Amino acid sequence: MSGGLPLIVTRPEPGNSATMARATALGLDAHAMPLFAARALPWTAPPPQDFDALLLTSAQAVRLAGSQLTRLAPLPVYAVGAATADAARTAGLTVVQTGEADAQSLLDGMTSGKPARILWLCGRERSEFDPHGSALEPVACYAVDAVEPPLAWAPLIAAPAVLLAHSARAAQRIADLVGPQCAHLTLVAISPAVAAAAGDGWGELAASEPPTDASMLALAYALCHKGGK
Repeated sequence: MSGGLPLIVTRPEPGNSATMARATALGLDAHAMPLFAARALPWTAPPPQDFDALLLTSAQAVRLAGSQLTRLAPLPVYAVGAATADAARTAGLTVVQTGEADAQSLLDGMTSGKPARILWLCGRERSEFDPHGSALEPVACYAVDAVEPPLAWAPLIAAPAVLLAHSARAAQRIADLVGPQCAHLTLVAISPAVAAAAGDGWGELAASEPPTDASMLALAYALCHKGGK
């Protein structure tokens, strides 16, 4: 191990394991502390001919969509992030564009090409986006539910540590669980918007740029060593 501060990875599986593997490869003292779990929801795929494009903002949608996903294979896919794009290709979908920033940025690029009807395969809880006049129809195929923190959570957050927040919901949940006495903790958020959702009082609050897991870990590596000196 690197000897720096502990790193607490809070995202649900399978992302938690992916982040843990990257963190371990960097030599970080990483701890898997998932605060959410994803599950499939019943849904029915609408007729693909009613849409011009399929928007995917999370690999969870592909992983948990089930057999209905094959009905959407005729649609060109716009995916947020390489992991989502890879999952879509593995599922037999055709990815025409991969966004490396956030979903709104990808949607901005999509609507500049004027697809009139966009199907968004998403989670039960989702953000609001501006489709710039296009019709954006969300269809929820999965849910991400809060779960009780693992037993090691309490002793880990009682001492200086670095936590990762991969979503606004995660940032809010971490803040609620930690409480107002968080000046000894550092939070790394995947974007400035996620950092804002974490509130105030942190010993250090940092936002990743660009909004990727790899960028978060690079920032966390520096902060773990900074605090561990």
